[in-house]
Amino acid sequence: MKSYSDSYKRAGVDVTAGYEGVRLMSGHVRRTHIPGVIGGLGGFGGLFKPDLSGMKAPVLVSGTDGVGTKLKLAFALGRHDTVGIDCVAMCVNDIICSGAKPLFFLDYIALGKNVPETVATIVAGVAEGCVQAGCALIGGETAEMPGFYPAGEYDLAGFAVGVADEERLLDSANAAEGDALIALSSSGVHSNGFSLVRKILSDSDTPLDATFDGLDRPLGEALLAPTKIYVKPVLALLREVPVKSAAHITGGGFYENIPRALPAHLSVKIDRAALRVPHVFALLQRLGGISDRDMFNVFNMGAGMCVIVAERDAERALGVLSREGEEAAVIGRVVAGEREVLFA
Repeated sequence: MKSYSDSYKRAGVDVTAGYEGVRLMSGHVRRTHIPGVIGGLGGFGGLFKPDLSGMKAPVLVSGTDGVGTKLKLAFALGRHDTVGIDCVAMCVNDIICSGAKPLFFLDYIALGKNVPETVATIVAGVAEGCVQAGCALIGGETAEMPGFYPAGEYDLAGFAVGVADEERLLDSANAAEGDALIALSSSGVHSNGFSLVRKILSDSDTPLDATFDGLDRPLGEALLAPTKIYVKPVLALLREVPVKSAAHITGGGFYENIPRALPAHLSVKIDRAALRVPHVFALLQRLGGISDRDMFNVFNMGAGMCVIVAERDAERALGVLSREGEEAAVIGRVVAGEREVLFA
């Protein structure tokens, strides 16, 4: 007998919609399968057998995050195909800061009403993020929660696990005075600071379909651009250049995240002229009357990921990143100080 409950459906939960969602998403999940995946969807746990050959002391590195209030833009625009990329990116970009290769990912979708086609579209984005990161989507959960989330809205979170050899882990203690700070360009606002973004748009009565000089698409679409995934270029960099530490520039912007890649007795001095700041940030700053300090304390300002290398290795690092298709530039130097971000 197939699982079905009229009583549960009258309470707002349609279990058959969940089964249909799994059917529709299964093809997307298969796209992400890499060596190590065992089994498929439907079990009580995702199975993965890692290849640890060549590692003296394997260390598992995990990360979890969500998409935040950027989802409100997805709801307003009726676009659900890219937020899954954001979800993966926010987790795997954190993992790579330890020097770990992401292995697998699990997602969690909670929603007021399970529309299988919408769920499958969200998962298609998650799968695309996993493909970009080179990791496998091995499981997840879709929770229909009527009365908790409004119909048409959902929350999306994820969890990733990676592995690194202990002797090759990145460590903030490795950074030294005179080292170069290299920024890898962002694709825009990424997936943090959207509570401020939404307030700016609300207070300035700026619609999502507004167009501006300097943007190649309507503002809402520019803001919804998915977070860039840095896993493959950074892994390539780690293979060829002795990277000392790294920072994923998310919530807290420069002032919170870059110091996490420094020892307590060092600071970093940023060259503002070296930054490649996308126009969307200048637009948000103008619309909201936001101070420079707050912009750099909330947003990535065009630097989605930063790595620290010895000055002598900076040009080689830039060459590797360019070969991997990344726009990167030296934006500062490590200096003496008490773990601060300074601007030249």
